[in-house]
Amino acid sequence: MKKFSMTIPVTLALMASVTVMSSCKKEQSSVTGWNYNDEKNGGFEKVPYIEQETGPGLILIEGGTFAMGRTEQDITIDWDNIPRRVTVSSFYMDESEIANIHYLEYLYWLDRVFGTDYPEVYKRALPDTLVWRSKLGFNEPYIELYLRHPAYQDYPVVGVNWLQANDFCAWRTDRVNEQILIREGILRVNPAQINEDNFNTDAYLADQYEGLVKSPLRDLNPNRDTRKVRMEDGILLPRYRLPTEAEWEYAALGLIGNTVYERVTDRKQYPWNGHVVRSADEKYKGEMLANFKRGRGDNMGTAGYLNDNADITAPVISYIPNDYGLYNMAGNVSEWVADVYRPLNPEDKEDFNPYRGNVYKTQLTDEEGQIAEKDSLGRVMYRDVTETENEGRRNYRKADNINYLDGDEPEYITYDYAVTSMIDDRARVYKGASWRDRAYWMSPGTRRFLDERQATDYIGFRCAMNRVGSPVGFAQKSTKKKK
Repeated sequence: MKKFSMTIPVTLALMASVTVMSSCKKEQSSVTGWNYNDEKNGGFEKVPYIEQETGPGLILIEGGTFAMGRTEQDITIDWDNIPRRVTVSSFYMDESEIANIHYLEYLYWLDRVFGTDYPEVYKRALPDTLVWRSKLGFNEPYIELYLRHPAYQDYPVVGVNWLQANDFCAWRTDRVNEQILIREGILRVNPAQINEDNFNTDAYLADQYEGLVKSPLRDLNPNRDTRKVRMEDGILLPRYRLPTEAEWEYAALGLIGNTVYERVTDRKQYPWNGHVVRSADEKYKGEMLANFKRGRGDNMGTAGYLNDNADITAPVISYIPNDYGLYNMAGNVSEWVADVYRPLNPEDKEDFNPYRGNVYKTQLTDEEGQIAEKDSLGRVMYRDVTETENEGRRNYRKADNINYLDGDEPEYITYDYAVTSMIDDRARVYKGASWRDRAYWMSPGTRRFLDERQATDYIGFRCAMNRVGSPVGFAQKSTKKKK
């Protein structure tokens, strides 16, 4: 008994020493046998990575297959939303539309950084508040008050064209990634950024921006001591962007709530279950499920019981979210998406991540192949790829593929803009109904278009982001039940 009692600590000590030695042993490459993260043999790094961080305001939309297109009768007889089965990869989408307060934050930053020397940058980003004017209606107060009065700060921004929405997404990418680097202790807060001296993700990765460095990363390369964050570190997030039409429609339907294993039990006409626009829940029975125009002259109901409680727009967090947790995917404001409009898009586009609008670009380099200097606003410059540098490629040759299979060759349809059609390469799709629209447009399969340079008082937007790695996330439990 005495001997046994003395053996236990010896055995535990031996096991502990083996554990320590095992934990200190570096991971090796399965193809070369060399150690990862070992500065003694060159320092190639393999980052311990779990999964993508969820950016501010975003919700993970688990992808899958669905029938994209018409779920309502085609009362416009446009035949531009023919149902077709497609697959959408997992992605992130904003919980709600971009609100006035978010856009005012953007405008403030532009004015603070560029206002003195480049005031046109700020002016170019301003929403068109005159969209509220009606020749036979009194909407003048909204011109002055809707964007800037605090009463409307949580209401969706309108008067923003497609180009301005994309610029907002680019700005948001840089601000979020800058905040991440500050949070991780790599950069210091720099409120004195001005003109080209401002954080830009592309410029930082291209070694064209230094910033106020607080604690650079240790470089395992024996020829260097420290380094900046690289994309390989998994610290920086992908770009914020507008969702594609397929992504927006998929997210709006929210079929994840109607799926048992791989079977969709109930087809949806709207982002909620059922074929009516009023709630059937006992607690909210009869109440409208979205902000839309119920009929001629009826925007919100009768005094004493304003059913949808909104004469124009409503706060971005209003009504019941869909099964993904997204608010106002029907009603309130219509939303810009990334796609160029074509009537036959449903037939022409790929069945995996369908999208029309690709214009392939590459970073502008000098004669030595190095990234060129930033522009006057601190941004890396891009150019279209050329056919010469794409020789030998099988998947594409030209930079601009907007008209692929639809006007790029003589045998295909062309659009005589302003003569026989209002469709050209600037026609961008917008989805969903708005406070001005009837219930028909709340069906996610409906689609309309507008010139990317124009804005209205009923179109807003929300951002999306690519999901990298696992479609569901390793930290989440898979919805698929295992035996």
